[in-house]
Amino acid sequence: MIQNQQPLTKLNIFSFKGIQMRTFHITWITFFFCFFGWFGAAPLMPMIRDELGLTKSEVGNIIIASVSATIIARMLIGKLCDTLGPRLTYTILLVVGAIPVMLIGLSTSYVSFLLFRFVIGIVGASFVITQFHTSMMFAPNIVGTANAVTGGWGNLGGGVTNLAMPLIAAGFAAMGLVSEADSWRLAMVVPGVILLLMAFIYYRYTLDTPAGNFKDLEKTDAAGQQKKGKGSLMVALRDYRVWVLMLAYAACFGIEITVDNVAATFFIDRFGTGILMAGAMASIFGGMNLFARALGGIVSDQVGRRFGLKGKGILLGLLLVLEGVGIALFAASGSLLVAVVFLLIFALFLKMANGCTYGIVPFISKDNIGVVSGVVGAGGNIGAMLVGFLFKSEHLTYADAFQYIGIGVIFAGLLVVATKFQAKPVLNTRHIPYEVSEMESRNVMD
Repeated sequence: MIQNQQPLTKLNIFSFKGIQMRTFHITWITFFFCFFGWFGAAPLMPMIRDELGLTKSEVGNIIIASVSATIIARMLIGKLCDTLGPRLTYTILLVVGAIPVMLIGLSTSYVSFLLFRFVIGIVGASFVITQFHTSMMFAPNIVGTANAVTGGWGNLGGGVTNLAMPLIAAGFAAMGLVSEADSWRLAMVVPGVILLLMAFIYYRYTLDTPAGNFKDLEKTDAAGQQKKGKGSLMVALRDYRVWVLMLAYAACFGIEITVDNVAATFFIDRFGTGILMAGAMASIFGGMNLFARALGGIVSDQVGRRFGLKGKGILLGLLLVLEGVGIALFAASGSLLVAVVFLLIFALFLKMANGCTYGIVPFISKDNIGVVSGVVGAGGNIGAMLVGFLFKSEHLTYADAFQYIGIGVIFAGLLVVATKFQAKPVLNTRHIPYEVSEMESRNVMD
């Protein structure tokens, strides 16, 4: 039977047949485990803070460091996806990223831990490859949904990490392999080993496109991103829509990874919960990725079929406004129960906004999908880095920081609503990725 070498127009999440669906499942599973490496230390920070004698300011610097390297890495990885291809790019990233993840347990001071936490941030660039590879495997009528599902199920790793890593650390201590105080050190070896395993699986069982790997394809439009002039960072940065999407992603995914970093500590310090309970509460936030980001992609695709890119942009802006309101109410919560309720509410809108953002990204520039994905993805980390300064301030509580974040997200949402997302005029339909629906095509050509 001849393999289907075209992007799929339907998404059957229960199917593993064909290179498209095999890649779909491998890429979200890989991204899922990348979160274990990237944020594995986050739920263990109260333990690490006590052992290394870290101050609030130093913990804040570590939070900032954990997302800072990802900014540069995402831009570089986007370029590599456009040229080298997602298969090799992901394999290299996983192997390189696994090293600091496994070695962070050697840290004995604030400075050494900060440096390891900074370098581990490159693992966060895995998101760009996941979105790029999914865009290669699915047609525009379904790409928003497919991107949202792979991104959401991958982001789910952030929630599971908050629950699993304290249990892994406690398990090693209970077996007598290490003291309770040092259990975090051995626990961090686990995600590093998993990343190496996923590097082998990715290299062995995926292809760059449904038609084959970049290096095996002729340098034609149909071959994807190898043609000269593709993968241009300057072309992407000259498009105002890219900057707006960067801001939008800073206001949703940037806040998501911030919450992944501080949620456990927030619940311990504000409500006096234990580390296992705090991890469980924080995991609820990440657990929303099971469906919420996918829901954002699905709704985005539906709105796009009827109202085009303009409708997708307005939807994204409204989701951000609702997210901001939810964050402000979360910050003002006076009890653990109320805080969890508002956490779930703003998590829903935040993760839907994540999915909606990358329901727009593939339509910005066919020739620069990887670069645009990388630049917008970097925007998320820029947002996380900037709000990280709020959490290191000695004059602000974590609740105060969340209050300011809520207000900022509302303003970002209003700006997105006011933005015109229709594409710039083009001379022919070659600039439209693959085949688009009649409504999408009309809006791209407007």
